[in-house]
Amino acid sequence: MGCFSSKPRDAHRAIQEALVPHKVDLDNGKRVEPEVVPAFKEYSLETLKAATRGFSAELIVSESGEKAPNFVYRGKLDQNRIIAIKRFPKTAWPDAKGFSDEAWKVGQVRHERLVNLIGYCAEGDERLLVAEFMPHDTLAKHLFHWEKQPMQWGMRVRAALYVAQALDHCSNNNLRLYHDLNAYRVMFDQDGDPRLSCFGLMKNSRDGKSYSTNLAYTPPEYLRTGRVTPESVIFSYGTVLLDLLSGKHIPPSHALDLIRGKNMLLLMDSYLEGQFANEDGVELVRLASRCLQLEPRERPNAKMLVTALTPLQRSSEVVGRLVSLNQ
Repeated sequence: MGCFSSKPRDAHRAIQEALVPHKVDLDNGKRVEPEVVPAFKEYSLETLKAATRGFSAELIVSESGEKAPNFVYRGKLDQNRIIAIKRFPKTAWPDAKGFSDEAWKVGQVRHERLVNLIGYCAEGDERLLVAEFMPHDTLAKHLFHWEKQPMQWGMRVRAALYVAQALDHCSNNNLRLYHDLNAYRVMFDQDGDPRLSCFGLMKNSRDGKSYSTNLAYTPPEYLRTGRVTPESVIFSYGTVLLDLLSGKHIPPSHALDLIRGKNMLLLMDSYLEGQFANEDGVELVRLASRCLQLEPRERPNAKMLVTALTPLQRSSEVVGRLVSLNQ
């Protein structure tokens, strides 16, 4: 084979609108105009109902890999801005003030590798978050439920790198720990670039649960303590690396057995044959193995992951474009 052979509201509103840095159009090398990320704000329920035609079932775009009724809707504001609206049941956030305070904290986070949160609503029994809309589905869709062709190696590396950069940004700025990181939390923007959903920065105040996935994919120390730590986030990142390598769900314990037994070919997605250099594949498997170590202190941090992944992103590859996803 070719592979391996909370603060006052006035202070919040004083935060200036952030700009996403210039992007480069990889097709012609031209710079494109940066997009403005709106300042975080409180939306009225009336506004969000109008934006979604009364929360029409026709506008549901996903369930975020979670159990209903945590639906995500596609909406349109008066200025024709397309938005994503996540609707929670009141039971998830019975305390409206707690929900509002948590939303304001997450709303301060801004980064080009994140799907930024731009607003919220907490009226009556409604608990809603408003975020930038990502038009090209989730990483889970492109890895597990693809229709035209499987995701290419270059795009998988880019997804791994960009998610690591998002986590590193949060760590560097003493922001929020990420909760329940998985392939449903990674989405593709209008340029076909992967971004990490801001919804995972929300900490559920109802029961403190942070992992909705199968126990086999949950950090072992979280099962003991119920606490999310920087190391447990890295473990979850390791499960995303497994998804990228294999194109399917593989329990971490089974993947580690394959790696220790030097059966890495059984781990790799067969569709990736011939798409990458052997040393690149070995490096990504090595990183996944390190992230999934049972002892939290043996796992790398986000900065180390960025450093290791950056050389794997080959400048000669046209990755991150819609053609890589949809053709």
